[in-house]
Amino acid sequence: MDYQQLSAQRRNHPAWRLLAADHAPMIASFLHRHFIAPNIRTIARQQLASHLDDHLYHLHELAGEVLFPKSATAYLDDWASDERGWLRKYYPSGQDEPHYDLTSPTEQAIAWLLGLEQRQFIGTESRLMTVFDLLRQILDGTELNPRTRIAELQKRKAAIDAEIAQIAQGRLDMMEPGQVRERFLQMSSTARELLSDFRAVEHNFRSLDRSVRERIAAWEGSKGELLQEIFGKRDVIADSDEGKSFRAFWDLLMSPSRQDELTALLNAVMALDPVRELAPDGRLLRIHYDWLEAGEVTQRTVARLSEQLRRYLDDQAWLENRRIMQLIRDIEKKALDARAVVEHAAFIEIDAAAPNILAPMDRTLFTPPFKPVILHGVLDEAAEPVPSDALFEQFHVDRLKLASNIRRALQQRKQVSLGTLIAEYPLEQGLAELATYLSLATQELPSVIDDTQEETIHWSDAQGRARLATVPLLIFSA
Repeated sequence: MDYQQLSAQRRNHPAWRLLAADHAPMIASFLHRHFIAPNIRTIARQQLASHLDDHLYHLHELAGEVLFPKSATAYLDDWASDERGWLRKYYPSGQDEPHYDLTSPTEQAIAWLLGLEQRQFIGTESRLMTVFDLLRQILDGTELNPRTRIAELQKRKAAIDAEIAQIAQGRLDMMEPGQVRERFLQMSSTARELLSDFRAVEHNFRSLDRSVRERIAAWEGSKGELLQEIFGKRDVIADSDEGKSFRAFWDLLMSPSRQDELTALLNAVMALDPVRELAPDGRLLRIHYDWLEAGEVTQRTVARLSEQLRRYLDDQAWLENRRIMQLIRDIEKKALDARAVVEHAAFIEIDAAAPNILAPMDRTLFTPPFKPVILHGVLDEAAEPVPSDALFEQFHVDRLKLASNIRRALQQRKQVSLGTLIAEYPLEQGLAELATYLSLATQELPSVIDDTQEETIHWSDAQGRARLATVPLLIFSA
């Protein structure tokens, strides 16, 4: 603790700012009445504003003038702002109305103010006994020598046996009423401090969550290293002294036998006359249920923070993917804009898509021109007439018609064999037409010739005689 540290805390710590605020008495009295005294964790905005209206009205009536001119909701918003930090404003899951919770620094400030009150009873013996008990627990838990521990237990056993013998003889030492009241006040103070400790633990978890989010936002490394960093930090917190103590406390509190024992002890102590003279708060009988409720709130907060952190990481991945998609769209948009800028005129010309290579061996050898020999003489007339029918029996095969037959057959199927095609469109010009089909298959139309299979083609010639030819399997395809 030095001057710079205290100066920084005075400016930044919410508890110090609350104590230094002009309206600190009004704020502290209101928050104590509605949060700490009844041990209420969260209050809805409308309900809390109504309580504050009543509180301000009561103060104005006592003063006879308006001391606090702002509205109740304006005060609540001011107290929940980052500049104040006295209330935490949040929206519970599935609700549209904001709720308010007391922050840990505010509870520390109010506890400090409560400590300023003159205590009706200052007990020193119980605190000294507490010191002895704590020291004994420390030594018992760290003693490594078995003989020393056994000797200590034997010593306690002897003391217990002596006390039993004393009680058996009718001498029962009773605790003085002052000693009972002293220990009860210390117990009630410790029990209520436990409730404030839950807020402090929850505050620490929220601080951890905020620091992790800030680290994610500013992270420039790989995602694997980020996850290792986050989960490593979570393990450090879970294995810290504070985390272990909270887990041990929660396990002890969740034990049904411990709860029954605590209920029986509270009922027995509250029934004692010295305790009833103190007029203790009846809610102390259910303080362990308040611990359970506060502990459950802390556990739910930790679970909710973990879930929110996971969603935050998922959102980060989604944002990264969306950023990539945005970059791709920007590139496409710039490419379309650049298309209108580029001139359509050819910026380069080439003679051909491939070079024309002329190999020397491709050149043919020189062939001397043919010189016909013309003889001068008179031809003799033929003794027999020359037949001229062959000149008039020439016929022509229409390749276009045959190709059209193939295309019409492929309109109803993806492939057709030559035999099926001729069955649908019979040969009219015999073997010449069949040879033309083969020529179309090898030169113009897509087809497959399977030499391993054969197909027999049937047709009739002009005289009506049946003809057949065996050819390799020919399949035309679309």
